[in-house]
Amino acid sequence: MSAAVVPWLEFVICAALIGIAGSVLTRYGEVIARSWIGLVLLATATSLPELLTGVSAVSVADAPNIAVGDALGSCVFNLSMLVLLDELSRKEPLYRSIDQGHLLSAGFCVILIGSAGAFLLLSQNALSFSLLHVSGYTPFIVLLYLVAIRATFAYERRNKAPSVIIASELGITLRMAVIRYLAAATVVVAAGTWLPFIGRDLSNVMGWNATFVGTLFIAAATSIPELAVTISALRLRAVDMAIGNLLGSNLFDILILAVDDIAYTKGPLFSSVAPANAITAFAAVIMSGIFIVAVLYKPETRIGGTIGWTSIALLMVYLFSSYAVYLYGH
Repeated sequence: MSAAVVPWLEFVICAALIGIAGSVLTRYGEVIARSWIGLVLLATATSLPELLTGVSAVSVADAPNIAVGDALGSCVFNLSMLVLLDELSRKEPLYRSIDQGHLLSAGFCVILIGSAGAFLLLSQNALSFSLLHVSGYTPFIVLLYLVAIRATFAYERRNKAPSVIIASELGITLRMAVIRYLAAATVVVAAGTWLPFIGRDLSNVMGWNATFVGTLFIAAATSIPELAVTISALRLRAVDMAIGNLLGSNLFDILILAVDDIAYTKGPLFSSVAPANAITAFAAVIMSGIFIVAVLYKPETRIGGTIGWTSIALLMVYLFSSYAVYLYGH
């Protein structure tokens, strides 16, 4: 077998493991969350691959660009799933059926992701500072995330009645749901730990920069649970659940940058990665802005009765940013 084929085969196997285990993790995480600790556990379930891949990348594989590229790349990948949602929403244009309450989460995504991109650029020069080995900007990310979660929770509690679905209603005991959740989490831990090494091998074999590999390929692999939730939500005709999951995952992905920075003991993480990662961050900000405009404007025009101009714009930003990272990621 060719040496160039082995990393690709390993990548497919690892992505498949994350896809299967991630779907199980999300399913039973939702069962536990609805009967136990709510949104936090479900958000952790869908973002667990990014978290574990990032920590493994900075602490074991010594691949900080893959860690940062994965977290920020997952943000743009999640927003690009809106194109899929739009294409599959045939009865009416997607943005005419979205609850405007999602604008709060989208607004915080703009703030958090934009701040991460700015912190990354500021850390490349004299404005970089640290607290021991941790970037001095990391506490601000944690603080912004906590404010976002608190504000979102307060808004949801004020405007919507909580939905209560207990495990027994889904034909499974809570104990069994927890066991299956932990079993799936074990597989995701193993796959997430392995993935950065595969990404590093892909980078070496293909001659691509690590930032590009992390942003495009690793981010796509670790975002499979979000894709599973999106497809499941469409089957249930629960578009708002899909949108909430995508935006919530983006908020959590930026928090993962803070966790990665703490786990990276060689120095501040933002000072150790390529500035090209900021391209991905600002692309996610632009895509979040496009989403906000579309929810407010509620466009009706669709190309060929399939997707609207909003989806075309989102897809163009995603493709252009990926190409820019490919060119300037070194």
